[in-house]
Amino acid sequence: MTAALRTIITPTAILRLLLGWGVFIALQFTSSLLAQPVPLPLLVTALVVIIAVILICAFGVVTEAEHLANRLGDPYGSLVLTISICLIEVILIAAVLLGPGDHATIARDSVMAVSMIILNAVIGLCLLVGGLRHGALTHNRTGVSNYLVMIVVFAALAFAVPALIGTPDGAYEIRQEIPIIVVTVGAYVLFLYRQMGPQAHEFIEVAPVGTASSGASSTAGTTQSSPTEAADQADDAPQGIVEILSTHRVEIVVRLFLLVAMVLPIVLLSHDMATLLDDGLGRLGAPVALSGVVIAMIVFLPETLTSLRAAWNGEIQRVSNLCHGAQVSTVGLTIPTVLVIGMLTDQPIVLAESPINLALLAITLLVSVIGFSAKKVTAVQGAAHLIIFVVFGLALFA
Repeated sequence: MTAALRTIITPTAILRLLLGWGVFIALQFTSSLLAQPVPLPLLVTALVVIIAVILICAFGVVTEAEHLANRLGDPYGSLVLTISICLIEVILIAAVLLGPGDHATIARDSVMAVSMIILNAVIGLCLLVGGLRHGALTHNRTGVSNYLVMIVVFAALAFAVPALIGTPDGAYEIRQEIPIIVVTVGAYVLFLYRQMGPQAHEFIEVAPVGTASSGASSTAGTTQSSPTEAADQADDAPQGIVEILSTHRVEIVVRLFLLVAMVLPIVLLSHDMATLLDDGLGRLGAPVALSGVVIAMIVFLPETLTSLRAAWNGEIQRVSNLCHGAQVSTVGLTIPTVLVIGMLTDQPIVLAESPINLALLAITLLVSVIGFSAKKVTAVQGAAHLIIFVVFGLALFA
């Protein structure tokens, strides 16, 4: 192994990979021990171990994502993490649909939980943290408006339109599914093309927070990076993305591999622990829907940690790239995928949401559009998003 690779494939990275995949494989061989009803001590121990391993892997994902973000720059760096996690989540939802049992609402429930977590919990915390530490933060309004336009349209197609024009149970009819798939995929592909090409400059930071803060942020951001990371970032700043990929292709490929290899155990373990979590919440008398929200939070934990660190550093546009980008990708990839699977397997895909969830989603989008239409965002707007998330939590128990 060359010296360059040794700085990327570190002992810490190897340990995280071994822990993540080791625990996942161990769970597959000990599944009989965790068959319901699971003794309470074993249930608690298994959940603690799984959550601990997920956290360890999540910090590894954050480390690799930050290296890639520093090397590639935004929006490319943020896009790598966003699409990696979203693709894996979409694949897992598809796997559930293709498995035995009735899962007509799995896509709706998963995407709604993810939407509330991303748009309210994560963005709310980021605005609160960034606003309290740095004051009002300037974002790139053109880039954020592109995200929000896509989010509003995709949310309407996913959760509202089926109730109005679809079947009585809230699913699209076959003749409606094909045009919905075509327009969703077409809009998402166009968005990605514009974001990575002609409009890439609309998704970068407008201005640094300040010399002092930037210096502190740079120091904080490189605590887990190689000693030359800051210099690398400065060297790559004027380069085009093609030149960066050509010059640093080995590093980028290896870091991409490590990122995906650490994301996979997080997602797989989070779904493996769903049964345990359902059992535990059932004993506590909590609603079953809470399990889906907890799992969605764990799946998006790496992105949450990366977003919070960006907010701490005053990089509010990167927060938008990560969170709003994840929302666009989640809905833009999930809805066409599940509709295609539904057509091929003759399964009904129920997408229409309940009135309370539709109301909360509409309020969320309204607050997002109003808040990000201003030149700067503040901690107060973050508090508003967190309030909506609290109400969403209350609705789960209603």
